[in-house]
Amino acid sequence: MTKDNSQTVAGSTSVSLDSGNNNSSNSDLSFHEDQNNGDDGMDDGDDVSNYDNDDDDNDYMFYDNDDDDECDYLSMQAQFDNVDLPAGVEATVSWLNEPAPSSKAPSQVSSSSHLVGVGTVKPTLPENGRSSNLSQVPASSSSLVSVESSSHGKEEATEEEAMKKYQSFKHFDVVDDFSDHHYSSLGFQGQQPPKAWSKKVQDEWKILENDLPDTIYVRVYESRMDLLRAVIIGPEGTPYHDGLFVFDVLFPQNYPDVPPMVYYYSGGLRLNPNLYDCGKVCLSLLNTWTGKGNERWLPKTSTMLQVLVSIQALILNSRPFFNEPGYEASYPGPDGERRSKAYNEDVFVLSLKTMTYTLRRPPKHFEDLVIGHFRCYAVDILSACKAYVEGAPVGSVVKGKVQGNATEDRSSPIFRESVSRMMNGLISLFTKNGAKDCDRFRV
Repeated sequence: MTKDNSQTVAGSTSVSLDSGNNNSSNSDLSFHEDQNNGDDGMDDGDDVSNYDNDDDDNDYMFYDNDDDDECDYLSMQAQFDNVDLPAGVEATVSWLNEPAPSSKAPSQVSSSSHLVGVGTVKPTLPENGRSSNLSQVPASSSSLVSVESSSHGKEEATEEEAMKKYQSFKHFDVVDDFSDHHYSSLGFQGQQPPKAWSKKVQDEWKILENDLPDTIYVRVYESRMDLLRAVIIGPEGTPYHDGLFVFDVLFPQNYPDVPPMVYYYSGGLRLNPNLYDCGKVCLSLLNTWTGKGNERWLPKTSTMLQVLVSIQALILNSRPFFNEPGYEASYPGPDGERRSKAYNEDVFVLSLKTMTYTLRRPPKHFEDLVIGHFRCYAVDILSACKAYVEGAPVGSVVKGKVQGNATEDRSSPIFRESVSRMMNGLISLFTKNGAKDCDRFRV
């Protein structure tokens, strides 16, 4: 494969590999299914994809769901092991289905800091940031009115508390529980790491604490310094806009002589040439693709911050079709632009589906971020969907408004139909999450 479309950000190149293997040599696919088959208006998706290490018996997708039944692992693995779908094509996954009703309230854990001096970053909330989803109770008696008033008051207090947690959600924090981390069974696992290794990782923590951009969030683990989890917000002007993308990281025992290992929670969806459905992240800075000079990992100068920024800038970009090696040279001019536009449309649909399962099963220690983010940006996301259904090209909508003269490059009829089919399901999900003013987008 050629590398004609190399791009460099912070000394990194982003291109794709043919291999679908994960960075971790002992990682494979395992699966479980939701009991409930209702799709709440969402299209496609029948099987849950769930990733674990071979020697890890945990069965989870971001967050444990006691209502899920285990399926036949061997049968499912035989069907999906070593799958390497073409870019833009999705594996069949059922986390798009609404989870079965449960008497257990969903956990909303607010992470606490054990790192002295970690600053709190308060995102600016849009006008639709707060939500009030009030139940309608018939006021047939004064007692019912009193109950309704009390219920409304509790809901308002709960919503206000949720938004306060979101506003105070730290970009960098230290947490305790690493049990659901993809690499929890690798690394030091209770062993005492060398002092030089520990100092390097602590230096990485300081860089992340001080220099993370507003659109990247990181959690590290007090008792497992070799583990890290990051959530990256999809950049504006791309088919990934307003989405949340989750990555688990391992600092190997010979770090920084070798780069960190990075795993992407794909949910079985292949929404980028560099993000495989098996979780592999293809990036020259990670030495998962060829590169020259500072495009590859340099032990003395490369950092974890560079890796995260490169993933956001090089992988989650506005024209991911050309991340595929050689495509920029193979598809020049109008043909390349046509293919890139079609690819962006496929990717946006998969990004919407990624939003769906992230909301239904938020990554541990990021529950408050997920709840608050989708409350604040639900209207922007739905405004973009509406504009795309009306013909605006993917990526032309920023903060809910179409940029430029989008009518010159209209979206395809098949794409408009796909987004239209998904909108009511998204509206229901966003409303359940506490977003307001969503029903006006129903189709």
